[in-house]
Amino acid sequence: MPIYEFDSHRVETEAGVWIAPTASVIGRVFLRRGSSIWWGTVLRGDYDSISVGRATNVQDNCVIHTDPGYPVIIGDQVTIGHNAVVHGCTIGDNSLIGINSTILNGVEIGKNVLVGSNSLITEGKKIPDGVLVLGSPGRIVRELSSDEIDDLPGFSDRYVKNASNYRTKLSQV
Repeated sequence: MPIYEFDSHRVETEAGVWIAPTASVIGRVFLRRGSSIWWGTVLRGDYDSISVGRATNVQDNCVIHTDPGYPVIIGDQVTIGHNAVVHGCTIGDNSLIGINSTILNGVEIGKNVLVGSNSLITEGKKIPDGVLVLGSPGRIVRELSSDEIDDLPGFSDRYVKNASNYRTKLSQV
């Protein structure tokens, strides 16, 4: 399994966590129930801690890292899209970070936030609940509709099911 102790810090996992064989999870990392870490992703809890919430998915080729004094805290039912970089920040429950986005140190993203693909959220930015953020640098475009907010859990739900399938159906040939 691609889990590594670092400097006497061990990765902690709850039931139902799935980690792809090519992912690397290192050091002070806590993975809550039903979370999934996909192919090629690196979670490096060497400088500070990383906490990944329940039913959260971190998709292929993401990098999650910290700096001293900047832990990563990812809420429940969050989707982190392919190739995203999440560094020393907080992401609220039920949010979606789009493909190839970058979230930098000290950023605080609220609940029910959609960060569009290829967005850059610069250091220390505070994003309130329930908004759409686009661009580089990221800016708030509008509030999400209630229908859009209601749709957000579907992304994480699909990955919980997909992880269950991988847990039982994946075999190396």
